[in-house]
Amino acid sequence: MQQNRTSDLDVVTPDPVAPEGFDAARPAVDRLCALYDQAVTFLRDRFLGAMAKGHPGVRYRAFYPEIRITTTTFAKVDSRLSFGHVAAPGTYAATVTRPRMFRHYLDQQIKLLLDNHGVSVQVGLSDTPMPVHFAVANFPDITVPQEGASDFILRDVFDVPDLTTTNDDIVNGVAQPAADGALPLAPFTAQRVDYSLARLAHYTATDPEHFQNHVLFTNYQFYVSEFEAYARAMLADEGSGYTSFVSTGNAEITQADAPLPDTPKMPQMPTYHLKRANGAGITLVNIGVGPSNAKTATDHIAVLRPHAWVMVGHCAGLRNSQSLGDFVLAHAYLREDRVLDDDLPVWVPIPALAEIQIALEQAVAVETQLAGYDLKRVMRTGTVASVDNRNWELREHSGPVQRLSQSRAIALDMESATIAANGFRFRVPYGTLLCVSDKPLHGELKLPGMASDFYKTQVARHLMIGIRAMENLREMPLERIHSRKLRSFEETAFL
Repeated sequence: MQQNRTSDLDVVTPDPVAPEGFDAARPAVDRLCALYDQAVTFLRDRFLGAMAKGHPGVRYRAFYPEIRITTTTFAKVDSRLSFGHVAAPGTYAATVTRPRMFRHYLDQQIKLLLDNHGVSVQVGLSDTPMPVHFAVANFPDITVPQEGASDFILRDVFDVPDLTTTNDDIVNGVAQPAADGALPLAPFTAQRVDYSLARLAHYTATDPEHFQNHVLFTNYQFYVSEFEAYARAMLADEGSGYTSFVSTGNAEITQADAPLPDTPKMPQMPTYHLKRANGAGITLVNIGVGPSNAKTATDHIAVLRPHAWVMVGHCAGLRNSQSLGDFVLAHAYLREDRVLDDDLPVWVPIPALAEIQIALEQAVAVETQLAGYDLKRVMRTGTVASVDNRNWELREHSGPVQRLSQSRAIALDMESATIAANGFRFRVPYGTLLCVSDKPLHGELKLPGMASDFYKTQVARHLMIGIRAMENLREMPLERIHSRKLRSFEETAFL
């Protein structure tokens, strides 16, 4: 251990470790794991000691590991790939947390850097302290007391979360170079990732390790039972490739007929995972109603770097030609949700992504057994408006209805534009396929008994369409899904 004298207390840290160069991804990630484990073990042991014995008379500090690369040439790399390389000569760095959890991702991203630039990557310790809250989160039997609950002030002895490194400056395009001139290598800092991992466990009642790379969002609980039924069918099929199903409370089954415990208290956003090797399965999140929930969920899931997320929820149909149960494939969004205006101005266009659109349309065709012009009998493509007022139809109509008509909107909900806009902001491929559940402008309100047999049949198909679309996307090369449409002028090398 090393002690550094400060004006108040000595600062005790793990023994310093010199940075090391690597020409292969796997040993580089091994080194990140070793440095991370050293830091969290150090903080855990000192935290337990302080809780048992009181103020230790010193400060304890450990640092996140980091990876950095320095290039000195403008030599062009394969421009077909929108990630995996830096834009210009310079030094680029990223702090790293939970490297074992992100092992597959880190292996991919580091290998691309090495292949594209032909220089070593350096792995060492950063100068970003690791908050004790995030360090002990690795140990389920340890909790950090609230301020004032212990015999000493926690922040006098340990580092706590720091908003200067827990923000969205990188993805929002406003990040400044570090004090040593290093530019961002990854879209999120280690503290920002740790913050979201803790929030995900809280909101979804499942550990973030269970999340898969293909995420479906819904605002209708009915889809949960449909998803579980599909998961059990896949577990019964030895050739499906799916390995387990995880329900709330981290209840995990690997057999189709295995029971799942009842959940006495549902979390705010119940989440379920149909798992596959290397995270290639499907996660379903019931985000409930409203743009705030949609933003919260996507703010935190984004740090897991999923390959796609799609909204499969209910909406109000705005055209008289629509029927309850019709599908709506969004190709544009009217953003009146307001929750992202400070992060992504409303004048920023949110484009439809061809890869996602095609996957969704093909899935609708398969599930409905309709194709080409006949598909228009059950699906419309157009603008989806998202609002922040669930009872929008009770307000004065002339203004809102005029705006909806001018925008050519065909459906209205409260979540889709938020999910798409945050996908655009976080560089996560996104899409929306909705099911018409009411037509308030035409007197068909969402009331008991309104659903027709056609509507009930379509709802049963809806989730299956989302699943089929995700399975189509899973077979698509990564470089096709993560296209340049989501990348700005100067992007981080890591996806």
